Parts: sequence; C-alpha cells; structure tokens
Amino acid sequence: MFLFVSTQLLAQKTVKNQDLIIVNFDKQGNQVIRYNSVGDAIDAHDGEIALFGGTYYLYGTSYDCGFEWGNKNAPFCGFKVYSSKDMRTWTDKGYLFDAKTEVWQTRCNGNTYGCFRPHVIFNNKTKLYVLWINVYDNVSGYRVFTSKTPIGPFNEVAEPKLAVNANMPAGGLNNGDHDTFVDDNGTAYLAYTDWRTKGTIVIEKLSSDYLTGTGEVVKGVTDGNTEAPGMFKRNGIYYVVYSDPNCGYCSGTGASYKTSGSPLGPWSAAKRISNNSCGGQPSFVSTIKLDSGNLYLFGSDLWNNAAKNEALANYYWAPLRFNSDGSIIPMTCDQPFKVNKNSKVVRISAVDEPNNVKDSCNIKGEIKRSQSFVSGTSGVLKSISLPLYKTGSTDAALQIDIYKADDKMQPTGVSLASSKIPAKSIGWSIKKQTVHPGIRIKKGTVYCIVLHSLTTTGCYGCTYNKSIKKDAKKVFSQINGSVITQENSRELNFSLAINPAGTKP
Repeated sequence: MFLFVSTQLLAQKTVKNQDLIIVNFDKQGNQVIRYNSVGDAIDAHDGEIALFGGTYYLYGTSYDCGFEWGNKNAPFCGFKVYSSKDMRTWTDKGYLFDAKTEVWQTRCNGNTYGCFRPHVIFNNKTKLYVLWINVYDNVSGYRVFTSKTPIGPFNEVAEPKLAVNANMPAGGLNNGDHDTFVDDNGTAYLAYTDWRTKGTIVIEKLSSDYLTGTGEVVKGVTDGNTEAPGMFKRNGIYYVVYSDPNCGYCSGTGASYKTSGSPLGPWSAAKRISNNSCGGQPSFVSTIKLDSGNLYLFGSDLWNNAAKNEALANYYWAPLRFNSDGSIIPMTCDQPFKVNKNSKVVRISAVDEPNNVKDSCNIKGEIKRSQSFVSGTSGVLKSISLPLYKTGSTDAALQIDIYKADDKMQPTGVSLASSKIPAKSIGWSIKKQTVHPGIRIKKGTVYCIVLHSLTTTGCYGCTYNKSIKKDAKKVFSQINGSVITQENSRELNFSLAINPAGTKP
C-alpha cells in the first residue's frame, strides 16, 4: 500500500460530455506547459494537429535528445506523435520512424540545416497515411513516407519531384517549410516555401497517391520574406496563412493570409491577422471536422524566447474566427476559448489551471534548489517524482538529497538519503523522474528536497507552481554557496509515495 501525498504535478483528466477548453496562458500570462498522460511535457514542435477516425494526432519534431539548430555536433532526435480524444489528455505514441540510424543522422543532424515539419494526410484510394517532412540534403527539399496507421511506423518512398528548384544542386536551401492539404474531391496539394526566391510561397498539385508533385503549380503566392504556410478551405474559399515575415525560431513574428477561389489561384492581396502570432511563429492551420461543422485551428510554436533549448517551447492553439464575408478576424491572445457541443467557439475569461512554470536552468556547481515540505504521515519514503530537464551536454549526474529542515526551512545536518540520476537519463524536454530514498520519515516533521549537480557544462532545471496559499513550512529556495534566496511565491513540483507505518512495504 502506498500513500501519495504533497502532489504538485500537473494532472490532466479526460473530461467527457463537457465543453472542450484549451488554455495557452494562465492568469499571470505564463505559458501553460502541456503534459502527456504520464506527466512528461509534450515534445512535438513545428508540426500539426490532425483528426483521423475520431482521434486527434499531434505530429512534431522532437528536441529532447539535444538537437540545436546551428550546432554541428547536435544529434537529430526524430519526429514524434501523440494521440488524444479531447485535446487535453495526450498519449505518447512514440516516433514515426527510427531516426537514430546513421542515414538519418547524416541527413538531419547539426551538420545539416536539420529536418522539420512533419505533416500527415490520409489517401482514401490507397488507404495509406502519407507523411511529408522538410529536409535539406536533396534537391526537392522533402522526403515522403507511407504507413497503414496514423502513428506509423512510416516507411520512406522515392524522393518526390517538384516543379520548383528541380534543377538546383542537392543539399542547399531550395524549398522549405510546407503544408499538405486535401481538397473535398480528394485532390491533394503541397504549399511550400521557395528559398531561391527569398521566401515566396508556392502551391503545387500532388499526384493521386500524394507521393510527388505533378508540375501543376502556382508560384509567387506571396512576394517573399515569408514561410510556414498553412492551407485550408472554408465555404468554397481557399486560404493560405503564413509567417510574415519569415523568422526561424522567433518568439513573436507576424501572421498573414490570402484567399482564392482555386488552390492554384489567382490569390488575393495579403491581410494581416496578428503582429506576433500570440508570442510564437505560425506552424499550422488544421481543419478539424466535427459532427456539427468544421473548426479551423491555428497553431504557433512559442519558441522559448529564441533560446537554444527548443524542447522547452510551448504552443499557442486557438480557432480562427471569421466575418460574414469570409475574412479572418484578427487574433486576440489574452483569453482561452471553449468549443461547445454544437462546435460554437466561445471566448472565456482566464481559468484557474495549475500554474506550472519552468524554472531557470541553473542547477550546477554551487547553485542548488531546495524545497521544504511537511510529512503528512509516518512511514517509509518510497519515492519522489518530479519533472526535470537539462540544457547543453551535462558531464555529471543530478543528485537529489533529503535533509531535515531547520527553523528557517533550510536543509540542516547530514543528508538522510541521496540518489543520483545519470546525466544521460535526463533529456532536454521536461520529463518526470523518480528516485527511491527508502528512508523513514515522521508525521509533522519538516524535510527538504535538495537538487544539485557537479556538472561543469550545461545545467539542470525543474518546474514549479506559484503557491496560492502562503505556507511558512513550504519554502522554495536557491542556494548559491553560502547565499540562500527564498522564493516564497514558488513551490517545486513533486510528489511523494509513502508506505505508511504498520503496512507491508
């Protein structure tokens, strides 16, 4: 028998028969970290959300292994997929294919421009799911895969042939960020960025199996300095939303759109819908087909203020809203939204959700983090779980010690228990880690959890909640040598599993 106490980890439960509510920021304006069903942060970026067979799938590029754009020594982490029935509880379905092979590391690691933007569409004729990714090691700028299921494994097919930049050298900046779009009649299109014209958007009709281009193309949909198109259709009008200007890994670049009566144009003049894409860079517009109508979900990547650890980037998701003439209403970013059973989008006031915020990545050398807590029962402390991450290549383990606390709620005496988490076990994305102290603790006694490391490179970080109630015995502190700084508004995210006294271990 285990008793779980002092739980601050973010919980996400499936809510049935209720409105869909998606929250991007809390009341204080902090980005909400989205976690999967086991308590790890979602690590899928610059991709899309698709709805297949009543299940939502989030596709994206993983950064957990330490991919860093521009770092020649950085590995490629691959592409991940998560599934959900309600867009709140996400299950990690793993990688779309094995990216650890020498072939994929050579194609996509830090020695190249990288590989990005997984987009999946279903071909009703072949009954195959088709994956397009953006690469920079070939002429077309893309590689294509098929699978019998939306979660893979996906198997690569022949390199696609496209009408634009087909005669350019391989391995250069030919074609970039893209989107796949399937029209009502089953015809598919690829909207993509032409880097040889300094970032104009191109739209090309795909073959009937969706595996290559046909040469039917419209060039210069935008004038340049744009990227990351998202294409969709509403009430007979075709839309392409894009990053305006182009700005890789920027936290806050504009979003504009154009419209047309045909996928191959002519396209209208541009209209801007956001100056900063709600703090991110446009990633997708997904058409979510609901029973009572379609939802056009805009997504942007909140690129961690352009910091190098992009595994920490969160997401902005919100439905686009339209005027009666079909024009898109400019986005506002301060409130969450809900979609009721009739698919009506209703803007609501900021709601209370666990204010789960990442701490600075600064646990290294003399800098430690300490969290005091009061034991609610006597027994054996079987485990401590808490979300952790790292940035850079750390060269020493992260150590978690348990102390008794003094009257200032700081660690005192000798460590009661010490556990080490190897550096290779902690990734760049926030994931729940568990240690097993196995010590006896006493009800009503105040203890401290202390996080520290001897690493001389990189750093470790944790997450915390902003305490709603002030508790003099629950103190979050930074210890820098002999200098202790208490941060009373914060509380380390952690959970304890205690085997109560008198029960079997």
